[in-house]
Amino acid sequence: MKTQGKNKEIAQIEKVELHQHVDGSIPVDVTWKLMRKHGLNPVATKREMEKLLVLQAGEEGALLKYLDKFHYPQWITQFYGNISHVVETIVDEAYENNVRLLELRYAPIIHTFAGLTLRQAISSVLTGINKAKDKYPTMEVGLIVIAMRHQGPHIAKILARQAISEAQSLHDRTGVIGFDIAGAERGNPARLFGESYEIARRGGLHLTIHAGEDEGPQAIWEAIDILGVTRIGHGCSAIQDKALLKRLARDKVMIECCPTSNYQTGAVRIGDPHPILTFLEYGIPVSICTDNTTVSGTSQNKENERLLPWLKPAEMAKIHLASKKYSFIHHKNGRPRAAYAHVKPEQGKRRLGLV
Repeated sequence: MKTQGKNKEIAQIEKVELHQHVDGSIPVDVTWKLMRKHGLNPVATKREMEKLLVLQAGEEGALLKYLDKFHYPQWITQFYGNISHVVETIVDEAYENNVRLLELRYAPIIHTFAGLTLRQAISSVLTGINKAKDKYPTMEVGLIVIAMRHQGPHIAKILARQAISEAQSLHDRTGVIGFDIAGAERGNPARLFGESYEIARRGGLHLTIHAGEDEGPQAIWEAIDILGVTRIGHGCSAIQDKALLKRLARDKVMIECCPTSNYQTGAVRIGDPHPILTFLEYGIPVSICTDNTTVSGTSQNKENERLLPWLKPAEMAKIHLASKKYSFIHHKNGRPRAAYAHVKPEQGKRRLGLV
């Protein structure tokens, strides 16, 4: 279990995790065992396998090198039982780090290559979550469905509809609570995904997006003005635009901060203070997240410890407590809490000078 950490105060904080990917968080030991079970292991030892799954020294600083670590887990997450099993182990690991509210995110379409339907790929994760919740009755867990930017807006619309078919409002137990797009930002602007976000919104899903990780502030403006998101994944480039920082603070758009990942992907230069400090100064709501515990070699405890030079444990405890208010799990009934639902795509485009 990734419970590494030396600070007892950090370990005791009841944590909220709002940005963690399934594919990048499968424990190395679990991937290795499933690889061997199916005769798929590309290398002879677990130590060699770990190098393929976890970002190594010298590989930091580029998003594409980071994303390259996601290839091998997909070899074993094409089967319903395997997906449910790995999800259960991810929740186990989060619980060991004293996470008591967990939102997992997952791109179902990249798990359909061996015959699963999109609906099955989604329900397999929900099955794993529900099995884990049976073990941890005090833990809240939800699922955010991701569309991948590089697959284009049409596929994103299909995924939005499939996510709605497994929405929380249709389930007595765990269902889909939100919609997201991820992947390479460059060449895939947020504004092109307006229809998929409108479908998700009308279907009762909450809205977040990966933005400002590998693109400038414009990507974040588009996300809030055109797509109407209430949370931003990463959002690092927002610190380049004071007007944007004021907007995020005014409208209480949460930034899902992933410190270790941001340094590894080059979203934040190594040696620079993390943007979470600027966000806090401006009064922007933030959450402390892991992104990918395996790829980044991290855990919730370690992410919080990384911030110790700037924040006290008591301050981090307050951040986690405040994050609960922005969890999509806590807004199950009625329409999503979308501050920008009134913004029409054409209005947003005019505001940004795109039409």
